[in-house]
Amino acid sequence: MIRLLLAEDMHMVRGALVALLDLEPDLEVVSELERGDAIVAAARTHRPDVAVIDIDLPGLDGLSAAALLKEEVPDCRSLILTSLGRPGTLRRALAAQVGGFLLKDAPPQQLAEAVRKVACGEQAIDPSLALAAWSVAQNPLTQREVDALRLAAEGAEAMEIAARLHLAVGTIRNYLTSAVSKLNARNRLDAILIAQDAGWLH
Repeated sequence: MIRLLLAEDMHMVRGALVALLDLEPDLEVVSELERGDAIVAAARTHRPDVAVIDIDLPGLDGLSAAALLKEEVPDCRSLILTSLGRPGTLRRALAAQVGGFLLKDAPPQQLAEAVRKVACGEQAIDPSLALAAWSVAQNPLTQREVDALRLAAEGAEAMEIAARLHLAVGTIRNYLTSAVSKLNARNRLDAILIAQDAGWLH
């Protein structure tokens, strides 16, 4: 029997997932959670084989929780569920060494099979997500352009970015203009969205 921990903050979705997984003769949900910061403690108590974790959780996001789980309860492998198939998010998930990464709208049987693969120590990555991640171009931005764009994404203006990076305001404006140009973006906001979507601002 494969023991499962399920972390999903939407009650109806969590209920549906538990019902689906419990239909499988070899799967048993031993713990249900709605917060990311409760995952490690629950895993220590219930000793699940696999934690099925929604990527967007209150308290602690799913990827951070999965990384913490790997450190604190290494016997429990994680499978991330997401509603947004962004290539950058998949790369972050792989960097966190999760066992699986699936879209929430995947067929129920695909989820059950993914859980079994992850429990056996294999990786279960949604094929369409894997393809999208491979097809994304390499980051054309320099580290300084990434730093400037990341701070701009947080709402900082050029003067504040310059102070935080210990650079001249004109230099920061040049970095931001260069980033917009390299990403073929319409403006700074568009450049931020493109870079975030590709996972280059993490």
